[in-house]
Amino acid sequence: MTDQTHPLTGSALARLFSDPEISGEAVAFSLPGGATLYDSGEAADHLYFVRAGRLAAIRHEEGMDPHFLGIIRPGEPVGEMAMIAGTHHSAKVVALRDTEILALPRAAFFQAADRDSRVMVELARLMILRTRQSAAKLSVGDPSVFGFIGLTRDLKLMPQVQALAHAIRRLGYTVTVVGAEAQTASPEWFSNTELRHDFVLYVAEAKAHGWKAVVGRQSDRLFLVARGETEPNLTEPITLPDPLVTQGLVDLILIQRPVCVRPSGSQAWLDAVEVARLFHIRDKDQAHYERMARHLTGMAVGLVLSGGGARAYAHIGAIKALREHGTPIDYVCGASMGAVIAAALAMDWPDTEIDQRIRKAFVDSSPLDDIDFPMIAMTRGDKVNERLNEHFDNQEIADLWLPFFCVSSNLTAGAYHLHNTGNLRKALRASISLPGILPPVIFNKQVLVDGAVMKNLPADVMRSLHRGPIVAVDVSRARGLSEHDVERPESVWRWLWSGQWRQGPPIVALLMRAATVSTSRDLIASREASDVLVLPNLSNIDIRNWQAFDPAVAAGYAAMREALAKLHHPVTDLRRRPSLSDFSLA
Repeated sequence: MTDQTHPLTGSALARLFSDPEISGEAVAFSLPGGATLYDSGEAADHLYFVRAGRLAAIRHEEGMDPHFLGIIRPGEPVGEMAMIAGTHHSAKVVALRDTEILALPRAAFFQAADRDSRVMVELARLMILRTRQSAAKLSVGDPSVFGFIGLTRDLKLMPQVQALAHAIRRLGYTVTVVGAEAQTASPEWFSNTELRHDFVLYVAEAKAHGWKAVVGRQSDRLFLVARGETEPNLTEPITLPDPLVTQGLVDLILIQRPVCVRPSGSQAWLDAVEVARLFHIRDKDQAHYERMARHLTGMAVGLVLSGGGARAYAHIGAIKALREHGTPIDYVCGASMGAVIAAALAMDWPDTEIDQRIRKAFVDSSPLDDIDFPMIAMTRGDKVNERLNEHFDNQEIADLWLPFFCVSSNLTAGAYHLHNTGNLRKALRASISLPGILPPVIFNKQVLVDGAVMKNLPADVMRSLHRGPIVAVDVSRARGLSEHDVERPESVWRWLWSGQWRQGPPIVALLMRAATVSTSRDLIASREASDVLVLPNLSNIDIRNWQAFDPAVAAGYAAMREALAKLHHPVTDLRRRPSLSDFSLA
């Protein structure tokens, strides 16, 4: 390793393990790929140093999916913060590939630090750097070595990856593409190649059987690639590295034809291979390669939209402001009405079409005026079902151009339910099923209701799936209910004659507001996961006033413009990782 490739090269920490006075205390060992170095909660009684290979840090929190924290590369210590503080480890660390480790007992480390103050100074600087990067939400320890394995023999994968590499270079990084010619290269060659470039892309065509195994072992994250118009016909078993599969570090890319308007049949591929995420690239479409390049480099922008009844119209204005600003939207999710707006975006509808369809579905007439005898809910839900069917038909989530998910609340399991595959219309119907207002959705014998009940702003869920900057729009933080919102009408007949009944009786506002109030814990989690948190001023808009389209859209537009104006960098750069040239200039 040279001084131009890593800030720890030639450091006191690196020399620490060759110190003759403590060499007898240090232990060298190999950790096979998939093995655990230590688990969260274990005592931090050693300082570890990576000589070769790669480690991954994973955090598991109750009620949440495992959160990938980052990668520890050769020349980096691991477990230093907990060891210095004398606390237990807060995350699990596993080997992504066969890794060589040096371990020094805590007592021996402090003895060495007493003899050479540079050791502690250097470690303190490293910890401060990592803490600052984390506080500034900069990308730390992101994957930089990606493998691409072809699944269909009629796909020439190398040109596709070369196009991705070109898009990555345009973002200001160094990148190299390596094919099967490196199959017999030495481990040192691989290490040197990975040290000299910001990103390394290993490419294995479908026929390159031996090389595919090497690519799987050598990658931080793996992409399986196939032609989108073909059906999966995997006559040969796909052997994937267990560490990558277990930690959710295997994705699927489907290359669509240049004339493809919308993908189809993608769910069959998800059923055939075990992957964490699905991406579509339209062949020869530069914008699609640029979007994928942002995903690889941690610059892709994720947009999170909260629930909030009619106030969710503000999301449409926020999207318009983002697009006018030139900010790309690469990953989108939502809860409740926010899920509906997010789905409209994932359908690749332009602003005018989103505006027209939402007006038709929710503004022209109330979606909640099919009042029913309140045995299970106050409405039958027929009008909502009809409108979802009209605008989303039988669209599958897997066939959306943009990666998308929404959440509902599982009252059977007592947790949120993630909808990232399956029928889009059914997922949205579950996500907007306000308890007491719309009948719940039964899915695999589970009772699903509005996503806002348990996860109104799923920014933390987005963070578990997405490494880039996150923009979150929360429309539920506006003024809550007042005593006037829950007053009984003075005259039921006047209430009916005026048409106010179409908004529902006051109990509707009560139920809607109760279902979309975020807890302090959820708000804190969403704020921590978000890089830009937008809170439109919607205090004058009733949560059930479906006619308040224009003022809500205007409020969302104004709030997003104000938030973007405060930024000193483009949204895509908010988590931008440093390049090797940054280290060489430091």
